[in-house]
Amino acid sequence: MWYEILYRVLNIINYVVIIFFALLLLLQIVEVLASLFHKKIVYPKSKEKSRIAYLIPACNEEDVIFSTVEDLLHTQDYPRDLFDVYVVANNCTDNTASLAEKAGAKVLILNDPDPAHHMAAYPLRHGIDYILKNDPTAELIIHLDADNHINHQFSSLMNDAYHAGVDFARPYEGGINGTQNFFTEACAYFYAFDSRFGGRGKEVLGLSAHVNGAGAMMSRKLLLETGGYDCSTISDDTEFCFNRILEGRKAHMVEEAVVYEDMPSSGAVTAGRNARIAKGNKILFKTKTRKMIPLFFKTGNLSLLETFFTYIWIFVGGPMFVWLFAYYLYFFLFAGFAANGAFPLVVYTTAYFHNAIWLTIWTMVGIIAVLYFIFGIVQVLIFALKEYDKFGAKNRWEFIPMVFLFPLYLIVYGFSMMIPKKKKKGWTKVKRNVVDKK
Repeated sequence: MWYEILYRVLNIINYVVIIFFALLLLLQIVEVLASLFHKKIVYPKSKEKSRIAYLIPACNEEDVIFSTVEDLLHTQDYPRDLFDVYVVANNCTDNTASLAEKAGAKVLILNDPDPAHHMAAYPLRHGIDYILKNDPTAELIIHLDADNHINHQFSSLMNDAYHAGVDFARPYEGGINGTQNFFTEACAYFYAFDSRFGGRGKEVLGLSAHVNGAGAMMSRKLLLETGGYDCSTISDDTEFCFNRILEGRKAHMVEEAVVYEDMPSSGAVTAGRNARIAKGNKILFKTKTRKMIPLFFKTGNLSLLETFFTYIWIFVGGPMFVWLFAYYLYFFLFAGFAANGAFPLVVYTTAYFHNAIWLTIWTMVGIIAVLYFIFGIVQVLIFALKEYDKFGAKNRWEFIPMVFLFPLYLIVYGFSMMIPKKKKKGWTKVKRNVVDKK
C-alpha cells in the first residue's frame, strides 16, 4: 500500500537525521567527558612580565565605563606601570569619554559617520591600529567590553600563557549578576558550559579554543602578522577566531583568568542577543565556515572539523528538532492506527507496529534521560558546587534549582537563534543591569 511505502521512506529519512544529530551531539559529549576527567591546564608562572594594553570599545556606556576602568586599573595583581587601558569612544553622545578619562583610561575618539561601520569591529580595529603604531612596547592587547570586570590575577595569567608560547587566548566567562533571576542564571550556566567544558575540553583534546567573547588576548606578534584586526562583521570576535583557525593557528584557553559579564535579565534581551549572534554567524558561514570542510580534507586539521560541526548547529539544530517533532507525531498516529487494524497492511503487520511503538517510546525515554543527566544534572551540579563564585553567587545553593531547568533553557536558546534579527540603525546603547553608583 502507498501509505506503507511512504512510512518506509520517511523512516529512512528519519534514520539519516538521527545519525547526523548523533554525530553532532557526540562531539559535545566527547568534549564534556574530556573536561570531566582532566584537571584544568595551568601555564607555568613566568618571571618575565610584558606590557599589556587593555582595549575597550564603547558606545554610550556612561552607566558602567567609570567603574570598569577604575576597577581594572586598581585591582590587578600586576605592576601598574606595565599595563594601560584604552577606551575607544565610538560615536558617543553621552559622557562616556569624559568618565573613562576621569577613571584613568587613555581615550580615543572615533566619530565614524558610515552606518555600515556602527559595530564593535571598527572601534576595535581603530584601537588596535593605534596601539600597534603608538604603543610599541605593548606586547599583549586584551579586548574587554564596557561592562566587564576581571579577576585580580587576569593580567598575570595571560602574561604566563603568552610567555609559554600562546599568542591568542580566551578566558573563563563568568557573570556579575548571575543570581539576579532565571535568565541571568541560565545564561551564566551557558557561559560556564562553554568555558568549563567547551574550553577545557578542546584544550585537552588539542583542538583550537573558540575565542568568541570578551577577554580575548592577542599578541602584538600575531596582530602584526594578520595586518591588525581583520574583521568587518557583527560577530567580529568569532570572525577573528575563524580567520586564525583557517590559517592553521590554534587558540588556547586560560581557564583561571575570569572575565565577569553583565548577563541579560529578560527573555526579550536574551532572544535579541542570540538573534544578533545567529545573524553574524550566518554571515560567517557564507564567507568562512563552509571553507573549513574542504580545508580539513586538505590539511587534516581537526580544529576545522570541530569548529564546523559546532557552528552548523545554528543552521541545522532548529530544522532537525522540527523534523523530529513532526515525524514522531506522524509515527505515533500512523503506527497507532496500524497496530489496531484501522487499515489493511501488505508490507507490515499489526504486531510490527505494536512492537515499534513501545520500542520507540522506551528508546526515547532512555536517550532523553541520558542526555538530561549529562547536559543537565552532572554539568550544572559541577557549576553550582565548584564554580558558583564565578557568577556572583554567595553560596553553592543559590544555583541548585537551575540543575533541573537548564536543559530546557538550552532548547529555548537553540530556537531563539533562529529568530530573524530586526535591522537597527547603528550600534545602539545597551541597557545594563549593573550600573555605576552616581
